[in-house]
Amino acid sequence: MTQPQDDDKGTTVVEPEGFMDADVAASPQHFYRQARALASVVPGVFGPQVVRRSAVEYVLQHPKEFSSAMEAVDLGQSVPLIPLQVDPPEHRNYRRLLDPIFAPRRMNAIEEDVAAMVNERIDRFVDRGRCEFTDELAVPLPSAVFLRLVGLPLSQLDLFLEMKDGILRPSGNDLDQIQSSQKEAARRIEEYFAGAIEERRRSTGHDDDILSLCMAAEIEGQRLTDDEIVGIFFLFILAGLDTVTDSLECFFAHLARNPEHRRSIVDDPTVIPSAVEELLRWETPVTTVPRVATRDLELEGCPIKKGESVAACIGAANTDDEANPTADVVDLTRDPNRHLAFGGGVHRCLGSHLARMELRVTLREWHRRIPDYSIAPGTELVYQPGLRQIESLPLVFEPVGSSR
Repeated sequence: MTQPQDDDKGTTVVEPEGFMDADVAASPQHFYRQARALASVVPGVFGPQVVRRSAVEYVLQHPKEFSSAMEAVDLGQSVPLIPLQVDPPEHRNYRRLLDPIFAPRRMNAIEEDVAAMVNERIDRFVDRGRCEFTDELAVPLPSAVFLRLVGLPLSQLDLFLEMKDGILRPSGNDLDQIQSSQKEAARRIEEYFAGAIEERRRSTGHDDDILSLCMAAEIEGQRLTDDEIVGIFFLFILAGLDTVTDSLECFFAHLARNPEHRRSIVDDPTVIPSAVEELLRWETPVTTVPRVATRDLELEGCPIKKGESVAACIGAANTDDEANPTADVVDLTRDPNRHLAFGGGVHRCLGSHLARMELRVTLREWHRRIPDYSIAPGTELVYQPGLRQIESLPLVFEPVGSSR
């Protein structure tokens, strides 16, 4: 395991590889603390890592200096991921168009459907007394919600999971193989949505799903191009399918290990909205967001060169005790809770309202039916860095029957 080390002078040194270490990912808060103690910016494997809350907020709020354009992250796609990879002023037009589509009112309108999806999944294992939480709930649920929102058939669930994993978990033993795998997956995604757009133009009866709304939307009197729509849904398939999965895994692993927190949710379900915010802060499944420096500059005394890839470490910022004296305490009733789990500035996550609703509903429905559970004996959880996913999360509980 890569942990902060002391050099021969007794000075703490943070190894860049620590940010990509699976053992650190399992419990990263100590590593983040050591990194923040050194400086606002520390070395990372792919470039500078910004770790203090004030510096991370600066990066997120100054897109002219820290761009999130396509150069910031290359996933093999031929179109920008809209609106993430479009900087101001063009970015503003896309957000004006997309924010109403992803507004809380629209996302909350499908809450009953999402609750039904959660319960349908629970029905499959509740009388068994165990489940593989990742495969049986955390992975399929967000994808089913995505298909419902976009107006695509649930029968294509496996196809979407395969395409998503081709980008975020590509095959290959070296960088060239990984990039080739991502490029092939990106081609499939782009071709799929180009075909879906064309098919939707020929069909009727689709008025209020997100794909139809995007096809009908206009910016200054102009409809979105097919490439722009593909870019929107390319981002949606990555963010909507994977980050909610990762959050669910991290949340339920935490609650399985901390029965007092689990019991507080069971005893008082009204705590669930604030619990979602606190677990997003503490667990921070999306640990970093990439940017590219547009000029030579200093960030809180740390030099950064033009063109460098810069990682804003959201996880470190969310647990910065200099910015929040109680940041190292998990308080499910914390209010206010100004975490950065959904980013910040103009590029703040477009799908945050949807993610919050999915997380809130899953916590509510699960704990209503399965109040006591634990991680299967003998299990050693394996966390992945970056998008902080758990490879497998086997949970056990008393069989309670399938009655809702």
